[in-house]
Amino acid sequence: MNLPREIHSFLRIFLVFVFLLVPSVFVLAEGVSPHHGGQLVLATTSDPKSFNAITAKETSTTLVTSYMFEGLTRVNGVTMQVEPHLAESWEVSEDGLTWTFHLRDDVQWFDGQPLTADDVVFTFQDLIFNDQIPNSARDIFTIDGKIFNVGKVDDHTVKFILPFKFAPFLWGMTQEILPRHVLKAAVEKGEFNFTWGIDTPPGKIIGTGPYRLVRYNPGERLVFERNPHYWKKSSEGDQLPYIEKIVYLIIQNVDVGLLKFLDGEVDSVSLRGIDYPLVKPREQEGNFTIYETGPDFGTNFITFNQNSGKNPKTEESFVSPYKLAWFTNVHFRQAVAYAIDKKKIIEIVMNGLGTPQSSSMSPSSGFFYNPDVHDYEYDLDKAREILKREGFVDHNQDGILEDLEGHPLEFNLYTNSGATDRVQMAGIIRHDLQAIGMKVNFLPIEFNNLVKKLTADFDWDAIIIGLTGGVEPHFGKNVWSSDGGLHMWFPNQAAPATEWEKRIDEIFSQGVQELDPVRRKGLYDEFQVIVSEQLPVIYTVLGNTVYAVRNKFGNLHPTSYGGIFHNLEEIYIKENYK
Repeated sequence: MNLPREIHSFLRIFLVFVFLLVPSVFVLAEGVSPHHGGQLVLATTSDPKSFNAITAKETSTTLVTSYMFEGLTRVNGVTMQVEPHLAESWEVSEDGLTWTFHLRDDVQWFDGQPLTADDVVFTFQDLIFNDQIPNSARDIFTIDGKIFNVGKVDDHTVKFILPFKFAPFLWGMTQEILPRHVLKAAVEKGEFNFTWGIDTPPGKIIGTGPYRLVRYNPGERLVFERNPHYWKKSSEGDQLPYIEKIVYLIIQNVDVGLLKFLDGEVDSVSLRGIDYPLVKPREQEGNFTIYETGPDFGTNFITFNQNSGKNPKTEESFVSPYKLAWFTNVHFRQAVAYAIDKKKIIEIVMNGLGTPQSSSMSPSSGFFYNPDVHDYEYDLDKAREILKREGFVDHNQDGILEDLEGHPLEFNLYTNSGATDRVQMAGIIRHDLQAIGMKVNFLPIEFNNLVKKLTADFDWDAIIIGLTGGVEPHFGKNVWSSDGGLHMWFPNQAAPATEWEKRIDEIFSQGVQELDPVRRKGLYDEFQVIVSEQLPVIYTVLGNTVYAVRNKFGNLHPTSYGGIFHNLEEIYIKENYK
């Protein structure tokens, strides 16, 4: 796919000759810098599912919304510390329950309307805490059924009154703020859940972020242009962001993305281990740099459908009763865990650039990471022994085990087709599961269809997928809480289905209210141990984060947490590349 020719920057530098008693000099127009202009071209393997930042549950959507919407705070990609953003300052009461935020008075929405306290109150009270609007943020901001009270003090002051202590509160204020004046009517009509779908004209999507979506061609590309009225300025007083245009090519898979990078069509690519020996020798002649930043935060795991519910339309069970009996049996899941050859996955899929994962947090998470969890060393004999003990026997000698009722141990395994590393991983796992007597039908499908199965249809047996991860455990509450919308093996439970899920609910309720770091760590250490023993998700390996980036960018500061472009608005394209 050929890219359109690079457009000239819409910002022009006006040169003014000053004829005084001193030699003539050049003067830049206010707010304009030689750094302004140019474009950044990236690639993604999936079309967005929507443009709605509140209802988003998948990275294909948040990739788009992250450019257009912002929170009261942000997390520095280098220091991992919370910094002011849409709020320029705040105060907290001595008891830690009342937080007062002072909004910047120079922030405009894309349509020119000012950001006010009404937008913040609307985002929390009318969207996040609205039971009719499905969203992951409500899981995070709700403890024991209690929510925040959010009120307007004046146009630029907002007060949060908490019913409980909330240790990661400032981290939570990275939550995107949406415009009341644009979306209020949709909420009142009960139409918000269908607002800002992918059929929405880009100009109708109103945010405050550094970039605004101007074009979306399904299956082809997304185009963002610089917000000319963005509030942020550099330390030198330059109007940010610097880069004029961002283009995302929508491609079939990551292999195509790599080829486009090597052909010069894409400016940066995340490298898998298998890519490294191909790309590294070309680093100098290709005029790009490879950055290695440490273990990834993102996980890869296999999970089994334990949903005991029924489809309300058909009254049929989401999972066949006999399969549900397998998947809810922790010993079955342990057998699968022993059959995953993590060393082979690292060697073959990641070319040695990976780390075996047993804990539900990455080693890069730092303080809250617990390395002392239950580990499952690759052992097919142990896996076979467990299955035999649970009554799985190959009675007809066809190589496939049967359960006590005679059902063959057969299930479908899905992953997203665009992620070739997961496809390869699935092939290795499938091979070993078949070696212990399981018949695995591997079915790679498009990412958004996979997410639909996982979060809406609940029509699946097993899935290999991942989560983005982070450094704050509580922000995984929508996954680990039994009533969470991303509690993927059995979401939205009315009451915990098991005692261990009940205990995890308690841990997350207590952990978020515990202000002592040592006691808080103890709780989340216990959570990680429970997950490693009960295996609702069976972890595989963490890849090392490795990026290849063209040498056209200035002010890059790559990190494992922030990635390459975490400070995108401050990054510029060097003069000789424009």
